[in-house]
Amino acid sequence: MDLATLIGLIGAFGFVIMAMVSSGGIGIFVDVPSVLIVIAGSLFVVMMKYNLTQFLGAVKIAAKAFMFKLEKPESLIEQSVNMADAARKGGFLALEEAQISNSFMQKAVDMLVDGHDGDVVREALEKDISLTEERHKSGIGIFRAFGDVAPAMGMIGTLIGLVGMLSNMDDPKTIGPSMSVALLTTLYGAVIANMMAIPIADKLNLRMGEEMLNRSLIMDAVLAIQDGQNPRVIEGFLKNYLSEKQRKIDTTDGE
Repeated sequence: MDLATLIGLIGAFGFVIMAMVSSGGIGIFVDVPSVLIVIAGSLFVVMMKYNLTQFLGAVKIAAKAFMFKLEKPESLIEQSVNMADAARKGGFLALEEAQISNSFMQKAVDMLVDGHDGDVVREALEKDISLTEERHKSGIGIFRAFGDVAPAMGMIGTLIGLVGMLSNMDDPKTIGPSMSVALLTTLYGAVIANMMAIPIADKLNLRMGEEMLNRSLIMDAVLAIQDGQNPRVIEGFLKNYLSEKQRKIDTTDGE
């Protein structure tokens, strides 16, 4: 569970709701025509931008902003060094007994054990990384699209409300409801874009960066093992994937 995402979402909506309550109650901020224009309208517009499978998969993708289990680079480095030690002592076949939870690392090690050429291994892993990145970008793009479309739909709702208000100026009873649609659609669009869609897209982009970093680390580690490099040398250059602070902590722990 990503506490930053959860706390941020709850905190943002909590303060907005408190402001609504103190301004006269939640009821005055609920308007069915505005909901239909902004929320339903945005959904269908974004659907046009992607195929149905990609669109329906957006909910599953969004879950990664809240629940996303990813190994720490330090753990991957330690595991890689252990595998390098095992490979030097018992050959690549010794890696068959390695306990590997990361599916990408398992795929790389399997290719190593099967005796594939280094160029073939590199090409296969780079292709896997590239396709994974494209899938991530597709999911991020859906929420970016929501962030773009929702305010635009809010503006459309505002124009509809203003047209309705101006066309019935002779009837004071219609001015209030029309103005409500005009203002609330803008509010709904801003809330969806800035409190949900764009933050989720940004968090998914962060997750993509973390996963791509891990996969690059794994690829470099496996190729180094295949080249027969010394485990300590492998550990040294893999630590380039860590921040300066993480390297210092690791050095302190090692002492």
